[in-house]
Amino acid sequence: MSSTDSLYFDAASTAPLHPVARQALTAALDEGWADPARLYRSGRQARMLLDAARETVAELIGARPDEVSFTGSGTQAVQLGLLGALRGRRRTGRHLVHSAVEHSSVLHTAERWETEGGEVAVVPVDRSGRVDAARFAAAARPDTALAVLQSANHEVGTVQPVAETAALLSGLPGGVPLLVDAAQSIGRLPGPDGWSLLTASAHKWGGPAGVGVLAVRKGVRFNSALPADERESGRVPGYVNVPAIVAAAASLRAVRAEAQAENARLHALVERIRARVPQLVPEVEVVGDPVHRLPHLVTFSCLYVDGEVLLGELDRAGIAVSSGSSCTSSTLTPSHVLAAMGVLTEGNVRVSLPPGTTEAQVDRFLAVLPEVVARVRAPLGLELAPPAGAPAEQLVLDALGKRCPLPVIELAKRIGDVPPGGLVVVLADDEAARLDIPAWCEMRAQAYEGEAPASAYGADRGFAYLVRRVS
Repeated sequence: MSSTDSLYFDAASTAPLHPVARQALTAALDEGWADPARLYRSGRQARMLLDAARETVAELIGARPDEVSFTGSGTQAVQLGLLGALRGRRRTGRHLVHSAVEHSSVLHTAERWETEGGEVAVVPVDRSGRVDAARFAAAARPDTALAVLQSANHEVGTVQPVAETAALLSGLPGGVPLLVDAAQSIGRLPGPDGWSLLTASAHKWGGPAGVGVLAVRKGVRFNSALPADERESGRVPGYVNVPAIVAAAASLRAVRAEAQAENARLHALVERIRARVPQLVPEVEVVGDPVHRLPHLVTFSCLYVDGEVLLGELDRAGIAVSSGSSCTSSTLTPSHVLAAMGVLTEGNVRVSLPPGTTEAQVDRFLAVLPEVVARVRAPLGLELAPPAGAPAEQLVLDALGKRCPLPVIELAKRIGDVPPGGLVVVLADDEAARLDIPAWCEMRAQAYEGEAPASAYGADRGFAYLVRRVS
C-alpha cells in the first residue's frame, strides 16, 4: 500500500503541520533569524515578530501578552509551571493536588516533588474519566500550594469541569491557584476560565514541534526552579526559536478561525465511529464521556485483543492510530488513565481525526477494523456472536437537489436493496423531505431513526435522513 493510501488518525499525538504554519515558518526564517534581544535592525525585526506572536497567543488563550512565555515543548511548560508555582508558594505549604488522569508530565513532576519532601493528593475520576469538581476542591487543604487539572484528557477525550473547579478553589480560604494543561483543547476550544497557570503545545494544534506555551497570571507567585535567565520573563531560560514561535502563533489563529465548522464536521464523523464500532465488532466498549468530550477523538477497547498487535495490524493495513493499552511500543505498564477509569486496559484504540478527514476515510477505517480484530482474535479459537442489532448493510442515496416527492420515490425504489435490519441514508436538501420521509416510513411500517447533518456523509449541504428496513 502506498503512503498516499494511508490514513493518519493520530492527531492527538501530533497534528499535521498546518499550511499557515508552513508559510509563516518559511517567511520567519528569512525575517526573524536574528537575536530578538539585540538592538540592531535585524534584532529589532525579530523582536517585533516575537512580540506579535506573543500578543496573538495571549489573545487566543485569554491572557495578557506579558503573562505568556514560550518553552521548548508542552512537557517543559508543564514541568516549569508546576515547579515554579510550587516554589513560589512554598510559604503556603508543600501540598499538591492533581487528578488521576493527568498527562505523564504532571505525574513525573509530582513524583519528584514527593521525593523532595512534598505531599501529593490524587483525585479519582468516574468511569467516563471526568472529575467531580466538588470532590476535587475538597482535596485541597490550608497548606495546598497548587492544584492541577487538564482541560481535556489526551487518551479518551473527556473534557473536565475546569471553570467550576477553579471557582471552588478560588473560594477556599486564601484561594488555591489552578494550573490547567490545555494541550489537547486549546487549538479546538476557547481557553477555559479560571486558570492561574496554563500550558499548551503547538504541535497539538498543527504548529511546529518544539514550541510550548506557559502562561502565568499576574499576581500568581512564581519562582523558577532553574537558574535565573533574562529571557521569557525569567521563567524559561535559553534562546527562543522565533521562526517556530511565529509559525505556532499563526497556525493557532488559523485553526481557531476554522474550529467551529471543523469541530462540527469531525464531531459527526466521530459520532459515526462511536455508533458503528460496537455494531461491527463483538465485545467492544467505547470509553470516555459521551457528551463532555473533544470533537475529534474517540477511544474504544476490544476484549481478547493485545493492543500492540492490533495497532501493528492496523498499521500494516495503512491506518495509523494510537493506544492506551498495556502493551504498546512506548510502555509496558497499563495506561494509568484507563486504570483510573476502571475500564479495559487491553486492546485499546484511540482514533483522533486530523482536520480535513473525510467520510470516505472513516468508512474505510470502519470496513478494515472488523477484519483486523477478527484476524488478531482468530488464534484464540473464540466463537463470538455478532453484536446484537448490528445492521446488515448500509445504503446512501444522494437526493440532493431533488424536490419532493423524488427523495421519497428514491427511498421506496431502493429500500429493497438492503436486507431487513439494513440502513438507508437519504441525503436531501428539500425541506419537505423532513416531513415526507418519516410519513412514508409510518405508512410502510419502516423504522425512521431521525436525521443527521449531511456533512457526516460527505455532503456540503442538506440533511441525512436515516431509515431502517424492518421488512
